Amino acid sequence: MVVLRLFAAARDAAGTGRDEVPGATVGAVLEAAQDRYGDAFTAILGHCQIWCNGVPCAESDAVGEADEVAVLPPVSGGMT
Repeated sequence: MVVLRLFAAARDAAGTGRDEVPGATVGAVLEAAQDRYGDAFTAILGHCQIWCNGVPCAESDAVGEADEVAVLPPVSGGMT
């Protein structure tokens, strides 16, 4: 199982900020997460950056039990 970290809107849609999800690639982990969390999560995922172990990654990148995949939605707002 890979540790999946979810932030902001992705966390809200999934109802959790951290989970363990099966998958041998980043894409497989994200697919399992979509199955687990449903349509609201899937809709947000299309707008997110995906990082593995603190660096941007591709869905084809292999992952293992020691890896962490993070789903980072775009952030809005700021100081005026």
